[in-house]
Amino acid sequence: MIARLPMYDRPENAAAHDALWSGVRDILGYGDPQIDRETAYDEGWGCEDLQLGQLCNLHYRTNFRNRVTRIGCADYSLQDTPAGYYHSVFVVRAEDASRGLAPATLGRFAYNDALSQSGWGAPLARVNDMGLTFHTTVRTGAHYDSMLAVADGRADLTAIDAVTWRMFEAWEPRATELRVVGRTGLSPGMTFITAPQNDAAAIRAALQSAISTLAPEHADTLGLRGLVVLPDAAYDMALAAAP
Repeated sequence: MIARLPMYDRPENAAAHDALWSGVRDILGYGDPQIDRETAYDEGWGCEDLQLGQLCNLHYRTNFRNRVTRIGCADYSLQDTPAGYYHSVFVVRAEDASRGLAPATLGRFAYNDALSQSGWGAPLARVNDMGLTFHTTVRTGAHYDSMLAVADGRADLTAIDAVTWRMFEAWEPRATELRVVGRTGLSPGMTFITAPQNDAAAIRAALQSAISTLAPEHADTLGLRGLVVLPDAAYDMALAAAP
């Protein structure tokens, strides 16, 4: 059995994620398996022995809807965002912030992955709603690399998951070189999942309990406040066109 929580796992919050998983496995009597930090994130989602994972909703809608069972969406208490949902923020270099979002789309847009809702799907939908498009796109492979691409001048605009951006502001010094110039619409937040044969209800109850009993320092580090079960229809969103 494995647990993988790769989407927001960093050295600064690894102990908090370990405590969260420890709470879940103790309730369920799973013994002492540790979080798997070695398996590639996209391989982990499809593992038959996945007990607890965390999945981006665009990956879910594109490739995994019939291959995993949803446990619920994480509530990271984002400002002006309903529980269970998230958004992304558009960021540019500080000196370009006064120009705003629309002019920035005429430059080079850095995206992490074409199957990232936060880095591609949501920002594309927002820009299209404005009657605009991205002039030039640059694939970076990770939100962190997108941030650096803008800071270093290799790109002019990027969109970063608001939870990730909150971590960058806390732990990445180069985030101070950037400014937020807008935000995307709402999407289902990072979704906890398990392999189809597992008892999703039992895992959900254990996860809810583990979240509610996290030590205050771990709860504050993760910003994780609860678990929300969204209806299936919440995921019935149009798939983003490829860059």
